[in-house]
Amino acid sequence: MAGSTYGTLFKITTWGESHGAAIGVVIDGCPAGLSLCETDIQSFLDRRKPGQSRYTTKRNEGDKVEILSGIFEGKTTGTPISLIVRNEDQISRDYGNIKDCYRPGHADYTFSEKYGFRDYRGGGRSSGRETIGRVAAGAVASRILQQLGIEVRAYTKAIGNIVIPENEYDFSCISQNSLQMPNQAYALRAAEYLEECMKNQDSSGGIIECSITGLPVGIGEPVFEKLDANLAKAIMSIGAVKGVEIGDGFHAASANGSSNNDPFRTASGGHDIQKATNHSGGTLGGMSDGSTLILRAAVKPTPSISRVQQTVNTSGDEIELSIHGRHDPVIVPRAVVVVESMAALTLIDMLLINMSAKLENIIEFYK
Repeated sequence: MAGSTYGTLFKITTWGESHGAAIGVVIDGCPAGLSLCETDIQSFLDRRKPGQSRYTTKRNEGDKVEILSGIFEGKTTGTPISLIVRNEDQISRDYGNIKDCYRPGHADYTFSEKYGFRDYRGGGRSSGRETIGRVAAGAVASRILQQLGIEVRAYTKAIGNIVIPENEYDFSCISQNSLQMPNQAYALRAAEYLEECMKNQDSSGGIIECSITGLPVGIGEPVFEKLDANLAKAIMSIGAVKGVEIGDGFHAASANGSSNNDPFRTASGGHDIQKATNHSGGTLGGMSDGSTLILRAAVKPTPSISRVQQTVNTSGDEIELSIHGRHDPVIVPRAVVVVESMAALTLIDMLLINMSAKLENIIEFYK
């Protein structure tokens, strides 16, 4: 299978299946000398692990990470870093009734057609559990970004039609509710909505927003390796994501140039150039412009629902299907850290590439 590797200089390869022995990632290209231990990575994995609220799967996984290579005396050595998380609570029998049919909204049909075979236990390689490797690697990337004063922060902006207006954000609330929303009142409303979904044997989608501050100007390339294009690819590679927008996104299509353009001004004191507004979302011409980068990901409803659905089996017979097992009624809260991690991985890779943009940078490094 191709397509399990992401990145150019800071490169990751994820591996493993939902009901296999373990899930993991190999990171190649991490600079030597970064202080790193399992606790640094575990704090990220704890944000996505199951069983933390009634709105997540009840699969009982500790998701404890082990570092197998690339660290010596608490620092990275510059060699590949191998991370593993062992699966401990697989109940494969939950999937016995779907091994000969195609679940609506899943990769069952396309995977079977492509490979002529599929691991039906929890989706195998197509499972959301694959994101463990991304999050573990994202924790490492985020530690490097912290050294550079760059902060990546993702949170739930909307669940269903419960949308938090930007002027009502309170970021201190994000860790205080199980839905990762920056407003307690909206989190309560969203919880009530999810209770209705669950009562109706249904699920919900939502929107994850990610704010990136501290980026220097000029990260990204003007043609095929645009910062916003690479971020969009990274976020769209997350299985449940069906759309990505930067800044005003689709609202820009109904705007005028006079309202959508961001006027430039000089900061008080003189020489630093700033934008008066940020409709572009922190990028211009595919490169960072020094303002806050804002991206949003549209996350589809969990496709595994117990409500009866129409489908077909592998023989082509039309059948009815009700999916049982342990599934999240909403993917969004656990996907917040996945979005954050994929953004961090993209940024650190592009920052490393950017070091060769100017001859003076190379001379300064090697002189």
